[in-house]
Amino acid sequence: MISDVKILDVTLLSDNWFKLRKFTYEGTQKDGSKIVHTREAYDRGNGAVILLYNKDAQTVVLTRQFRLPTFVNGNADGMLIEACAGLLDQDNAEDCIRRETEEETGYRITNIKKVFEAYMSPGSVTEILYFFIAEYSPEMEIHEGGGIAEEEENIERLELDFQESLAMMDDGRIKDGKTIMLLQHLALKGLMNK
Repeated sequence: MISDVKILDVTLLSDNWFKLRKFTYEGTQKDGSKIVHTREAYDRGNGAVILLYNKDAQTVVLTRQFRLPTFVNGNADGMLIEACAGLLDQDNAEDCIRRETEEETGYRITNIKKVFEAYMSPGSVTEILYFFIAEYSPEMEIHEGGGIAEEEENIERLELDFQESLAMMDDGRIKDGKTIMLLQHLALKGLMNK
């Protein structure tokens, strides 16, 4: 346990896409001794993620897109199945996820529920992610989704049977942490029980 943490130095290492900084900090250990550590932290901003579900049809809406970090770390084609997500930019979390849902999935959702928030990789990334769920129905579809062309997004919308999505999580076809957390949330809370 470390207390009385003080930042001694911050060095910007990269500002190419987001910010990578090196921090030197001092703290007091449980026994009262002082320590000094140097660590890097990647700041990409905070984000929001949502899982759309249809209790009557027993389906969920996910997306599939190319993710370079997964490709360079063993994902053969780089394609990842995920819940709809995006960075907050200047929005609050709920406004962000409404916008992202419409852009990526083509659904204009109404009743959004925040279920929790989590640091996804706290050893090196500053991001906190806000998790939401919302029911959807065919009447809410306003277009086919796919993302924004100007941002060169190439997102495929998937509508999957809920039980199949759980099987995909078990057999490794779904490997995205935030998506697994939301699928498990639906299952644990019994939200897909008829």
